[in-house]
Amino acid sequence: MAVLSWLLVLCLLFFWFWKSRRLTGFPPGPWRLPLLGNLLHFIKRDPLKGLDQLTKKYGPVFSLYLGGTPAVFIHGFPLAKEALVVKGIEFAGRPAFPLMDSLTKNKGLLTITYGEFWKEQRKFSGMLLRNFGMGKKSMDAKILEEASYLIQAFTENINVPFDPNGFLDIAVANIMSTILFGKHFEYDNSFLKTMLDMIHQKSRMLAGPWVLIYNEVPLVRSLPLPHQEVITLTKKTEAFFQKQIDEHKATMTPGEPRDFTDAYLKEIQKPEREGSSFEEQQLLILLSNLFLAGTETMTATLQWTLLYLMAFPEVQEKCWKEIDTVVGNKAILKYEDRGKLPYTNAVIHEIQRISTVVPLGLPHAPIKDVQLFGYKIPKDTMVLVNIQSAHRDESQWKFPNEFNPSNFLNEEGDFVKPEAFMPFSAGPRVCLGENLARIELFLFFITILRNFQLSWPDKSQAPDFTPHFGVTQSPSRFKVLLKCRQPNA
Repeated sequence: MAVLSWLLVLCLLFFWFWKSRRLTGFPPGPWRLPLLGNLLHFIKRDPLKGLDQLTKKYGPVFSLYLGGTPAVFIHGFPLAKEALVVKGIEFAGRPAFPLMDSLTKNKGLLTITYGEFWKEQRKFSGMLLRNFGMGKKSMDAKILEEASYLIQAFTENINVPFDPNGFLDIAVANIMSTILFGKHFEYDNSFLKTMLDMIHQKSRMLAGPWVLIYNEVPLVRSLPLPHQEVITLTKKTEAFFQKQIDEHKATMTPGEPRDFTDAYLKEIQKPEREGSSFEEQQLLILLSNLFLAGTETMTATLQWTLLYLMAFPEVQEKCWKEIDTVVGNKAILKYEDRGKLPYTNAVIHEIQRISTVVPLGLPHAPIKDVQLFGYKIPKDTMVLVNIQSAHRDESQWKFPNEFNPSNFLNEEGDFVKPEAFMPFSAGPRVCLGENLARIELFLFFITILRNFQLSWPDKSQAPDFTPHFGVTQSPSRFKVLLKCRQPNA
């Protein structure tokens, strides 16, 4: 009996090693554990450093296993450009991700694969975002109006250290809410705060180990394990978006769309759209996608912005002097003013580069078998492009590993944007809200600096720039001390 048991164990081990062999021509990578694969790598606080180390050993294209699922990692700008831009269509697919596929029912925009459905929805959504971003009130005006509410909230906390995160969260959420639902929330709205907390919690959990376990082990999917919290949070947040849809259906006026939701509902009602990709369930997931993408990333970017401005007061003062010289007390700012503010524009871009809020982007997948760097990557393989590595590529940047606005300035002090700058990804899957995000970040940045001098309140310790890894990277919570520069106009 003992001999048979050992033979069984040996057979199972042989079978596992046989199954573990990498395909001929597949990118190399480290040895992996049974069942877990290389998942332990992602339990570290900063797995991106581990990816850098693996690049030194295996080269700029290597593979890891997330449980039993192979994933290819692409490092450095030249290959990031190759995958995202040069072969952008070939890598424009999305890999299978069982939990997200179940939650979204393969609808929305973020996780659906490349094809006619995706192209139709992306084109129409982009048109609506432009229409309701540049409608009766320009996008500049909408953002500046929201910035004034943010300044008011900050002013109420003047001269006392406070955590700005909640205020930034509401301000950014209101921009998306105005475009999608035509609705503005007060800064003390407890309902919106709760919903935003749920969105952030869900985002953190989606990059966690329990979601990967759900994807890899079908037997655990119905068990009361932590991944159930993601499902619960999704149902609660979707209830909010469904409520917006129901309210719009009850109050919309034919021919007079007020916002994104109205316009999409109008499209659904067209006779020629019957049986097409335009239907209410698609709208529900689409609203969820756009709201999540538009708030999660911008809030984190503004957090990093305040942190770097406090940590580098000389940079902050140089920005303010440039703004004061060029813009002065001008009541109305415009996004067009960025061309007159090369140093300030460089600082904004450098904060985006050094923080890299979405370090690995969203997973890509080849829509057919492709060759990259001499390796064969089969159709539908998960591919993760390390955007942070492109932003730290020593062949592309003057100061790749330090915060220095000179990365975006030439010798004459003019603003230049290197090709390796890709915080919104690149190619066919580039972020749909890129233009909105650029305007938003610039106008919030200028408005805050025109009104306040920002100081690091805790002199006993330096600011912590260690990011919390996830789908989006954010800093640890911190407090800011504000001093008025001038009376709020």
